Amino acid sequence: MQKEAGVAHRALAHKSTDDVAVAVSDLQPGETLTIEALDGGKPHKVKVLEAVPLGHKIALRDLPEGHVVVEYGEKIGRMTRAVKKGGYVHVHNIRTLRWDYGDMPSARRETPDAKGRAKATASQKAGAKKGGR
Repeated sequence: MQKEAGVAHRALAHKSTDDVAVAVSDLQPGETLTIEALDGGKPHKVKVLEAVPLGHKIALRDLPEGHVVVEYGEKIGRMTRAVKKGGYVHVHNIRTLRWDYGDMPSARRETPDAKGRAKATASQKAGAKKGGR
């Protein structure tokens, strides 16, 4: 892997197919980076559009609203707003998939019992005991 103008890498992707890379130092708007992937795949040429703090994510391609973002070769979140290549990706424009229930109208999930009927989760039962729902 080559270095930018004699300086260590400014951002790295885990896999060449990732949508985002991690800033390994503070990034400033206007910088043009060659971002390499740890898997040795094709590097990404990216112009930084906005400040990206150390440890935060930069978009390696345009990410439309609703797009499922890949990092580490894994799906990590869904874009809540579109971000252009070189933009800052963080909690203001991405939501973790940990609590993403897709098209479900509410955040409640029901788990099936042994006969396939929906049954309340432990947290739903606890809420009912406290007078909730």
